Amino acid sequence: MGPGARNVWIERVACGPGHGISIGSLGWKLQEPGVQNVTVKRVHFTETTNGLRIKTWARRSLGFVRNVLFQHVVFDGVKNPILIDQNYCPGGRNCPRQASGIKVSDIRYKSIGGTSQSKVAVRFECSKSNPCAGITMHDVKLTYVGGGRGEEATATCANARGTSSGFVMPVVRYS
Repeated sequence: MGPGARNVWIERVACGPGHGISIGSLGWKLQEPGVQNVTVKRVHFTETTNGLRIKTWARRSLGFVRNVLFQHVVFDGVKNPILIDQNYCPGGRNCPRQASGIKVSDIRYKSIGGTSQSKVAVRFECSKSNPCAGITMHDVKLTYVGGGRGEEATATCANARGTSSGFVMPVVRYS
């Protein structure tokens, strides 16, 4: 989904292999319409690179992403199951040492489970200048299958504000 997407409903989809479902990339232009009111439900990802991703350029922008619901999602061997990347800058060109101006808020993850090929199954890398706000995780259970040594999945979180409820694994420590 790109700039200006609104009132989007995605349901009963099977993805894989491939890139998963992404909002973005956003924020290439300073004046860019936001993304809002997105629902993704009953999706099964099999061996995709990403699962549920929000991706924004690490540069100035007045855009936003808000009111997004991801619910009843299953991951089967996905490399990056849950990802917010506000530091997108491939090759370090056109955005070095900048922060994303996109405001990310009210992002809800509910009833999500499955397996991750990466130890870090949840990655919230939000903007220093516009921290993510209103992230909620409810009944999320992701396990790591890549280690084979009983290693648990982990979460990383930078510049993100939110809450977790119900059973949530890996534990997300909002910053």
